[in-house]
Amino acid sequence: MLQSLMHIRTSSDGVISRRSFLRNVAVGAAGAGLLGWKDAMALHADELRQRGMACILLFMRGGPSQLETFDPKPGTDHGGPTKAISTAVSGIQIAEGWTHVADTMKDITLIRSMTNREGEHVRATYQLHTGYIPSGTVKYPSIGSIVASEIGTPDSDLPHFVSIGNKLATIGSGFLGMSVAPFVVGNPEQMPTNVELPKGISNQRFGRRLDLLKDLEQDFADSGGKTRVEEHQGLYGSASQMVLSPRLKAFDVSQEKSEIRDRYGRTPFGQGCLLARRLVESGVTFVEVELNGWDTHQDNFERVKKLSESADPAFAALVTDLKERGMLEKTLVIWMGEFGRTPKINPRTGRDHFPQAFNVALAGGGIKGGQVIGITSPDAMSVKERPISVPDLFCSFYQAVKINPRKENMSTLGRPIKIIDSGKPVQELFA
Repeated sequence: MLQSLMHIRTSSDGVISRRSFLRNVAVGAAGAGLLGWKDAMALHADELRQRGMACILLFMRGGPSQLETFDPKPGTDHGGPTKAISTAVSGIQIAEGWTHVADTMKDITLIRSMTNREGEHVRATYQLHTGYIPSGTVKYPSIGSIVASEIGTPDSDLPHFVSIGNKLATIGSGFLGMSVAPFVVGNPEQMPTNVELPKGISNQRFGRRLDLLKDLEQDFADSGGKTRVEEHQGLYGSASQMVLSPRLKAFDVSQEKSEIRDRYGRTPFGQGCLLARRLVESGVTFVEVELNGWDTHQDNFERVKKLSESADPAFAALVTDLKERGMLEKTLVIWMGEFGRTPKINPRTGRDHFPQAFNVALAGGGIKGGQVIGITSPDAMSVKERPISVPDLFCSFYQAVKINPRKENMSTLGRPIKIIDSGKPVQELFA
């Protein structure tokens, strides 16, 4: 049993394999965690936990085209065939194919003036999860791990950070450790595997076997493995809590009414967004839902049309559902990718990587909806007004969930590192 526990698989960035985490841990154990923003940041984490603050990131992996989402340029050479549609807010138009989001625009703010330099997928994805460019010496924690660490309930029997639909590498907990690493759920329409006790094992017997495992590990701890034993005890302790938790049913989207599931869309992304709402409602602090496929170097217009059929109803339903349940004010919803696409259409009817000017959509968490921040040039090649950097964006995220972005965490190298070391919040976002 102990040998099995010592082989829990994690990535170098601190990502827990769901199968390894539950099979090798839980089942293995059964067989044997400025006036305005500065004042807000002064709130203690315990108070924030009591307030139930949370964040949901909808990550459009690959880099969604701003011109086919929330900054269309109809009637221009770079605009292509994409038409603009009106929204529930007079004067705000977005791209066709986003009718549900258009109807929800009073609760959504669009930032059209994001600007950055990173145009390579891995580096930009890392930066748009951590606020930092990749470093050879420091593995920075993702925003999910930061939020989980700062305001996650310490004794929660559910993971603090859940990543849904991520079939590629997840940005993990970095130097913050495994207690706030993402718990990865591949298929939102299935319960996580290996979460039931073996047949014939009662809760009491399960507890006795956990106690036995602690005794067995003590020799290893005494002979120099204390740190590793403590980490693994934390892992299988979390797993055992989850196995026994009555809140585990939050992962079961089949318990929702059919009309609710239909509203989100019967797609993996739609059901992932529904699962995100269920998890946040049950106390999970941060949930990421990924929709891959936005790297549209060719056939951009048809591919984005297909992707929007999943993304549009799900995004809108999530915002509406949170609002109807009185949860939106305490839940920040982020829609973004790692960069945008080139305004110039390439010979393959595609758009290439373009970090110079792209868009992000935000809702909830005190965000003032029904507005557009920033303007791009008529040809979409540059930011014309109110450029916003990635550090600015992350400072805004942390203001929304009331975390001090200048707080320092100690890295494994013994070096204090700020949550974000530059930038400032976009004050227009907040009422």
